[in-house]
Amino acid sequence: MSKIFNISRREFLKTGAIISGGLILGFSLPLSAESLAKKSAKIFAPNAFIRVGTDNIITIIVNKSEMGQGVYTSLPMLIAEELECDISKVKIQSAPVDPAYNHTEWGHVQGTGGSSSVRSTWVQFRKAGASARMMLIAAAANIWKVDPSECSAEKGFVIHNKTKKRRSFGSLAEKASHLKPPKDVSLKSPENFKIIGKPTKHLDAKEKVNGTAIFGIDVKVPGMLTTLIARPPVFGAKVKGFSDEKTLQVKGVTNVVQIPSGIAVVAKDFWSAYKGIEALDIKWDEGNNAGLSTDAMRSHYSSLAKTPGVVARKEGEAKQEFMKAAKQITAEYEVPYLAHAPMETLNCLVDLKDNRCDIWTGTQLQTIDRNSAAAILGLKQENVHLHTTFLGGGFGRRANPHSDFVSEAVHIAKALKKPVKVIWTREDDIKGGYYRPMWYDRISAGIDDKGTLTAWMHTIVGQSVIEGTPFEQAEKKNGVDETSVEGANDIPYNIPNILVDLHSPKVGVPVLWWRSVGHSHTAFVVESFIDEIAHAANKDPYEFRRMLLKNHPRHKAVLELAAEKAGWDKPVEKGKGRGISVHKSFGSFIAQAAEVSVEKSGEVRVHKVICSIDCGRVVNPSTVAAQMESGIVFGLSAALFGSITLKNGRVEQSNFHDYPMLSMKNMPKVEVHIVKSEATPEGVGEPGVPPIAPAVCNAIFALTGKRIRRLPIDKNELKRI
Repeated sequence: MSKIFNISRREFLKTGAIISGGLILGFSLPLSAESLAKKSAKIFAPNAFIRVGTDNIITIIVNKSEMGQGVYTSLPMLIAEELECDISKVKIQSAPVDPAYNHTEWGHVQGTGGSSSVRSTWVQFRKAGASARMMLIAAAANIWKVDPSECSAEKGFVIHNKTKKRRSFGSLAEKASHLKPPKDVSLKSPENFKIIGKPTKHLDAKEKVNGTAIFGIDVKVPGMLTTLIARPPVFGAKVKGFSDEKTLQVKGVTNVVQIPSGIAVVAKDFWSAYKGIEALDIKWDEGNNAGLSTDAMRSHYSSLAKTPGVVARKEGEAKQEFMKAAKQITAEYEVPYLAHAPMETLNCLVDLKDNRCDIWTGTQLQTIDRNSAAAILGLKQENVHLHTTFLGGGFGRRANPHSDFVSEAVHIAKALKKPVKVIWTREDDIKGGYYRPMWYDRISAGIDDKGTLTAWMHTIVGQSVIEGTPFEQAEKKNGVDETSVEGANDIPYNIPNILVDLHSPKVGVPVLWWRSVGHSHTAFVVESFIDEIAHAANKDPYEFRRMLLKNHPRHKAVLELAAEKAGWDKPVEKGKGRGISVHKSFGSFIAQAAEVSVEKSGEVRVHKVICSIDCGRVVNPSTVAAQMESGIVFGLSAALFGSITLKNGRVEQSNFHDYPMLSMKNMPKVEVHIVKSEATPEGVGEPGVPPIAPAVCNAIFALTGKRIRRLPIDKNELKRI
């Protein structure tokens, strides 16, 4: 496992590092091999991602945020494969903000999201490892006066194949640091992989189990004050006036500061700040959103869904063919606003000194957050040092292009000129954060007299998550927000006439991508409705899908695998129903089959989920399985419980008592089956979420005959059955 390094508090402050077992988070690494070699001949840094010390310690710098999805293991595996080092002995370090660490697909932004970590570094990290290996081999060959082709590397050593001489990587570090990186590198053929494709335990598991892992909420610096913020009760409300007289009388409270997002109470500890917030007297101008309500929005969305929207996909003449169909089916589906609700609430520590700012936080968008802080402070971007800690869950909430939780901490530090840590309470997060949009869909299909699907029309209504962000131009095509219609405008089923259109109403509720983004709602609608059509055509839902996927072999393969493992051809146990779904998102193909029962109270019990996945070439099978299980838990929480509602402009939910998560008693048995593939690796962090809701709802229909078209599942509707 990773080696544990002890460090004094004084040394911690001198280096700005956060030590967590063998993991070093927030350490700034010079980027070029030349500059690092000049600073220290004891370190070999062939590129921005690797450094080798003369002590044989190899540090891999990871430019993706670790929030439980396993990138601190899977990405080092890519480098270790080509470098030929012992992966169990490496240290992992979070990357500083620098162009060298920009996302290879996102342009000038360093960040983590879109289930893209492995895909975006698949070649980059392997080349980094191969380049370092070649330089270490060249250094050894120079010492031995042999041709580099006579040497190989293995487990952290360079070996002369004829004489069996060995030199450790550390002993070659100084020599290699004077060499120029090769212009061209050859990568291993997959049949020669020793690490990639093998189940590998998470390298950060020990630190997370023994409690030494450092999350943003754990970080402390001398003189640090803790801050909570009284936020508007209504989105967009402004402070008309406030009295802090009682707050300043609370023991431990030091300051009260007004900032753009509300009134900040600064104290020596969390509890003092919390009591100080309670004592505040604030008068709000609630603004135009004071009348917002879920019921009114639902009515408005329903009306919009009956009108033409901006066309996202058009093939054939869907309207005409629908009118001619022997059987016409129309349904309306709804899903609510959803909170991200990561276990670690949002937090940010800012230490501002003369011409330098240090920020510690768990973020998914390092460049944007760093630049936002620099703009607020009037500092050069290179004078703002953002240190990425472990993230206690993200799900998209910590990838906010508006940099909300970072910016507010910077505003407070600027006002006080003291180190401050802002902490969001769970109530802050549930009642005043950003949400997965509420969606309303109207969908119609036509079937001919032979039960063939001839026409498909799908109108989607919901807010855009990319409007007004740096990603808008890339994600918007012909006036359509692609993230709103993904999973709907690219349905794989063989249908000759298709029309998909979109309405993007402007509502005063802040929205943001949520784990699986648009797929989180489109999969529920599409896969539920295709099930409806199958039953209307008097066909088996699995066989109906299989027939419509004849031109999409990867969809078809995962569907068949899930059906086989679920025993689709065998009767389900009495009192249970079985449902199935298939969906592609983030490049990966997923099918899920669920077995459910419904209790007399109407409560749904999900007993078993079979999940099959084709995500291309697999780096770490253990991570793939874990992320499928995690996605199923996340999706089930939303399907069974998740709902953010508004009344009089206010969010009605506040904590886990009225916005619950899936509990152990509700957890089904999950089987994950991975399709062997030689295709390019694709995403696994999010694709497990979309198929679970339709699989469960289709199973409920198979058992009860009741079609679920609104989430979360209302047990009162099932109670009457």
